[in-house]
Amino acid sequence: MTAFRYHDEILARYPAVVGGVILARGITNGPTPGSLLAAYQAEQQATLQRLGNMPLSQVPALAAWRSAFRGFGVDPTQYRSASESLLRRLTKKGDIPGINLLVDLGNLVSIRYALPVAVFDTRTLRGTVTVHFADGSERYTTLGQNEVDHPEPGEVVFLDETGLVIARRWCWRQSDQSAAQEDTTEAIITVEAHHAGGRKDIEAALNDLLELLKQYAGGSFTVGILDAKNPLISEQL
Repeated sequence: MTAFRYHDEILARYPAVVGGVILARGITNGPTPGSLLAAYQAEQQATLQRLGNMPLSQVPALAAWRSAFRGFGVDPTQYRSASESLLRRLTKKGDIPGINLLVDLGNLVSIRYALPVAVFDTRTLRGTVTVHFADGSERYTTLGQNEVDHPEPGEVVFLDETGLVIARRWCWRQSDQSAAQEDTTEAIITVEAHHAGGRKDIEAALNDLLELLKQYAGGSFTVGILDAKNPLISEQL
């Protein structure tokens, strides 16, 4: 059974965090369909128009993630949240290239709300995935590499019950094992916020993700919004 939760120590330090989570089964990934790719490209242009000349550091959702990173000792200008990295690429290069259906679907929603969206393939995961502070012994493999690395003690990671890290520095980078592949059929999909008014944005982003998943990927979904009062979601079997 797939489950996802925030550790008590995370919620004690970050009591305002809100996480939207989708546990997906029976989904279909693959090359991004033309209609989704067109919608993604249109969203990129709309995002550029919306941002105008505003520095990314002044976008409330991104500023809150920078503060969260500083809270566990990470310089957010050296290690950027996934959403800021996407928007930085977009504002500097003018576009974000497509990867596959699930990744592009997540990135579309990410740039729309300036929130990190992650799609984790669950085939190698065991037990509950927990967001918690690392002790440094956990195992992590960088995307596209084979060498096993370890997070820094005190770093926020996503971790399964075997000590396998699937995301480092909270929402900086996913692991090789968890990346959405073209044959991905089961996934944990997350979108998270720290800023004031974040719950409203999480609700909207979660709704958009579900609509896009139902339209393009199919499958069945267990959906929830996590916070300090409701820190766990598990599949309804």
